[in-house]
Amino acid sequence: MAITTVIFDIDGLLIDSEPLWHEAATELFNQFGVKLTDAMYTSTTGLRTKEFVQLWFDYFKIDQKFAAESEKNIVEGVLKRIEYKASIMPGVPHIFDFFANKQFKIGLATSSPPSLIDLVVQMTGIGSYLSATASAEYLPYGKPHPQVYLNCAESMNSHPTECICFEDSFNGLIAAKAARMKCVVIPHHSLNKDERWGAADLKLSSLQNFGELHFDRLNS
Repeated sequence: MAITTVIFDIDGLLIDSEPLWHEAATELFNQFGVKLTDAMYTSTTGLRTKEFVQLWFDYFKIDQKFAAESEKNIVEGVLKRIEYKASIMPGVPHIFDFFANKQFKIGLATSSPPSLIDLVVQMTGIGSYLSATASAEYLPYGKPHPQVYLNCAESMNSHPTECICFEDSFNGLIAAKAARMKCVVIPHHSLNKDERWGAADLKLSSLQNFGELHFDRLNS
């Protein structure tokens, strides 16, 4: 089945927000006297904030009665940081123009809340390109479960096998592949040698590098 639809993750892919999530999480956990290592944080990249908080509260034996407020504080802290100091990732205008010129349906699918979607769409100026957005915040399961990708495709009347996804996290990659979609990963440079990226259909160092040869390879 020919590819007709492209779906993008947001955090770490369209906007350099992963360090800001890390900052907000570090600030929160400092209040409880614990610290996540970089490896610990990376292992949960792509999860919803609710799951991220619950998992590490369990690990550090922090009372879950503080979880809901902690989740809220992390999200609010991230939104403020994104608004004031986040940068747009290289290649964002290129990749949206590339698929718009092919008359593709274009969507966003993220574990982040709708408020972050709205902020990033405004900052990047991609609103006119979009056919749909989907957040996993209120779904029973977030990434690596495929539901947010399936919902995004369905809202554009696209079959999953017509879709190509762009991701930066391993949890996102698993979600896209579980949805039976093609997946291009653009991992953070510090994780570039991780062998797990072999599960992707294509790995690149930047959105800017995606071109016709890559498209033809994925659409064959």
